[in-house]
Amino acid sequence: MQNQSIAIAIVDDHTLFRSGLASLLEEFDEIQILFEAVNGVDLQAKINRNPNVQLVLMDINMPIMDGYAATKWVKTNYPNVHILALSMLEDEKAIIGMLKAGAGGYMLKESTPSDLLTAIKVIVDKGFFVNELVSGRLLVALKDTDAKPVFSGRELTFLQYCSTELTYKEIADLMNVSPRTVDNYRESLFAKLNIKSRTGLVVYGIKNNLITI
Repeated sequence: MQNQSIAIAIVDDHTLFRSGLASLLEEFDEIQILFEAVNGVDLQAKINRNPNVQLVLMDINMPIMDGYAATKWVKTNYPNVHILALSMLEDEKAIIGMLKAGAGGYMLKESTPSDLLTAIKVIVDKGFFVNELVSGRLLVALKDTDAKPVFSGRELTFLQYCSTELTYKEIADLMNVSPRTVDNYRESLFAKLNIKSRTGLVVYGIKNNLITI
């Protein structure tokens, strides 16, 4: 069984949470914890000594080097290592930021160990994990490569703006259209992709190379 276990690292500046999570995950035969780190800089030093790590559970808010910077560094230097973001916050900006940095999924820290195990397995298997936080139906859209929806140029422009911190009103101003028209672009994309949130649109755009990061 050992050779099938998933080698993971946990990066979090809260010692109690980090060691508690390690203890919980070590109960699963499928998980092998290679190392723990307190921030991105600590991670850099340790991953160089443990290059066989397959997945990093990454906290977002950490001192010295946060989860965004650490994720970008890992994806640049170890592109095959998966990142699963862990956060206290159900924060759309944080989710989008981590996905744009290269994370393959996002879980709340209050998730159950079994839910976390599922997320880890899905990311290692498929490269991407989406829970209902982002959009329950998005995986279908990501997997269904046969029937690619067709987008207008304006919808693609709107999709690009969605990945920024601009409000819908500001996007309308930049596109020289009314807020109502921007609402139409959004609703049209929601309908075409069966997605119900701005975050879901951004995830779809990133995964299908429709959004330039």
